Amino acid sequence: MSQRNSQAAKTAARERLRQEREREAKRAKAKRQVVVAVSVVAGLAIAGGVAYGIAQANKPSAWEAAEDAKLVAPANTSGKNGLDVVIGEGGEKTLAVYEDPRCPVCAAFEQTVGETLRKGMEDGRYKVQFVGATFLDGNLTGEGSRNALSALGAALDVSPEAFLDYKSAIYSAEFHPEESTDKFADDDYLIKIANSVDALKGNKDFEKDVKEGTFDKWALEMDEKFDADGKKYGFGGTPSLVMDGKLVTDSGGQNAPMSVEEFDKAIETALKG
Repeated sequence: MSQRNSQAAKTAARERLRQEREREAKRAKAKRQVVVAVSVVAGLAIAGGVAYGIAQANKPSAWEAAEDAKLVAPANTSGKNGLDVVIGEGGEKTLAVYEDPRCPVCAAFEQTVGETLRKGMEDGRYKVQFVGATFLDGNLTGEGSRNALSALGAALDVSPEAFLDYKSAIYSAEFHPEESTDKFADDDYLIKIANSVDALKGNKDFEKDVKEGTFDKWALEMDEKFDADGKKYGFGGTPSLVMDGKLVTDSGGQNAPMSVEEFDKAIETALKG
């Protein structure tokens, strides 16, 4: 091989080596850029996830949000914020009934005395004012009392009759749960109960109000009325009955009448008084 050819071969080899190194350097640079980009995206995703988690943790619950929401009162109510739920056209006097949806004693009262109480109202002996309480949510934890009271507002928005029938169904032996459970926190369960009431069965407006919590704020305001009236009339539990500003009690003078006989006696005395 001549010296010229040998030198040319070496030069060509060096050029090929240089080009190969450049290509390798470009590939390495591109790889580093991809790694950096992926790392940045991953970092942003992690940061975003953390921020979202913090935002969700600090997001108010539905009931906390309801406290600041605009109040929507059901139809068929009166008074400030629609807190007067008075049903019945006859009678000069009004019997106020205070109940907590989760209360087992209220369920026993409704199952035993509820029909008699309603008949007295329908016969025109007195009007009935219903006041809902939710204190058992705090005592037992949960939100069933508030949720059921909101659903009762949705039933009242349909009609007073739907409200009365739905209230009876809620307190019935078939549907009323143990107070230690929080089944009324489940909208689907409240709608299931409503399907036993003709006026509410398949009623999409009612179901929408239950699921969207249309009357959640109203339920919270109603509970405040219960607290205020309890201090005013001297009761702290449910069921409680009041007529003419006086407690209507059994013969013992402490508790609501829990039998038809005791109820009839107590009402006769209250109506005369």
